[in-house]
Amino acid sequence: MNATPARDVLTPSQLNALARDLLEGAFPLIWVEGELSGVSRPGSGHLYFSIKDAGAQVRCALFKPKSTWLKFVPRDGMRVLARGRLTL
Repeated sequence: MNATPARDVLTPSQLNALARDLLEGAFPLIWVEGELSGVSRPGSGHLYFSIKDAGAQVRCALFKPKSTWLKFVPRDGMRVLARGRLTL
């Protein structure tokens, strides 16, 4: 009789939860430096943007009310140093 090896089958929710736990555990608080790209502030007051360099980009969100604490107006092309938490 051929035994089929057991498979760990995950739902998308389980996969996302595991990946989020790994990321947040490995990177509790990080600094990222790069160029702002795709800056937008919809009516919600949240700020959405990417921080990029020549080889990659990271999508970011700065939620209201923290987005109102900025002492500058973020614009595409600005070089920034940002601190935050990595999540999925």
